Amino acid sequence: MTMRATGRLVPPAAIAVGVFATLVLVVVGGGFDLGAALSAFWRGSVGSPYALLSATLVRATPLILVGLAVASAFRAGVLNIGAEGQLLAGATAAVAVGLAGPTWPGAILLPAELLAGIAAGAAWAGVAAFLKRSFGVLEVISTLMLNFIAVQGVSYLVRGPLQEPTHVYPQTSALAPVARLPMLIPGHRVHLGLLVALALALVLRWVSGATAAGFRVRLVGASPSAAVMGGQVKVKRVVFRVFLASGAMAGLGGATVTTGQTYALFEDVSSGLGYTAIAVALLARLDPLAVIGTGIFFGALEAGAAAMQRDAGVPSVFVAILEALVVLGVLAMGFSRRASAVASTGIE
Repeated sequence: MTMRATGRLVPPAAIAVGVFATLVLVVVGGGFDLGAALSAFWRGSVGSPYALLSATLVRATPLILVGLAVASAFRAGVLNIGAEGQLLAGATAAVAVGLAGPTWPGAILLPAELLAGIAAGAAWAGVAAFLKRSFGVLEVISTLMLNFIAVQGVSYLVRGPLQEPTHVYPQTSALAPVARLPMLIPGHRVHLGLLVALALALVLRWVSGATAAGFRVRLVGASPSAAVMGGQVKVKRVVFRVFLASGAMAGLGGATVTTGQTYALFEDVSSGLGYTAIAVALLARLDPLAVIGTGIFFGALEAGAAAMQRDAGVPSVFVAILEALVVLGVLAMGFSRRASAVASTGIE
């Protein structure tokens, strides 16, 4: 089975209406004050410049990066479900480098942290890529299992070798200011990682649509057998390289979390970002530029959820339910369109 972009994007207005209606139903069904919940959601997500620049866009940055990782893999037919583990590997490597070189100049330390995150994410994905290429192990299974290993590995590190000096808290020491991504706007938390994410999306869109490498990736994702017979593409090589590239982007996303948002490594540092990024990619129909929009959309949902829980007492898990329903709705519409096309043409 392959994953590929099919059909048109669901109109943003339809998504917005669907999200609002579902949010109302979930909140009312839970017995909460609808007015207070919606007010808190608005204030916490996009209701002020501070909410947008210090909450929504900060949460959206790793979602865009990891969403691009997932979209790139799925476009090539690689079902990389391991973005969560690759993100954690990148976050860990970035913190390890940041703690090892706090006296280095920022011009050296910051790139070193990001490169360490990229390398660690690629290496973590490389395990599954090797298993698939050499032994035919399904990447859905291997990447999912590697996620659990990564979670437990982080838990061990923050309670052992990388734990802060007092050994009171299960986390690392905080990164020095020189090891943190610079803020883009004084007084707000949005950081340089957002520009990196936007630039990467533009590059991936260009690679996908205007280069031979991008064409090979799309061809392999559409039909591996046709890629071999018609285009004489070395499918295993393309899949292996896409796997590594996907892991590298997820690792970069993890590096931006610890160097631009949390400034330390601790248990649950990801909070399921790698899994949410799958929804980001699917909602964008695997289009790199659309991932920017869906990443910001999910960032706003998560920022609003935190505000609803804080100010209106609405559990943030309600928004997790909402995210799942949105993705299921979009996928259902996509399959419905495809089924209608098959029924009208008789061709699958």
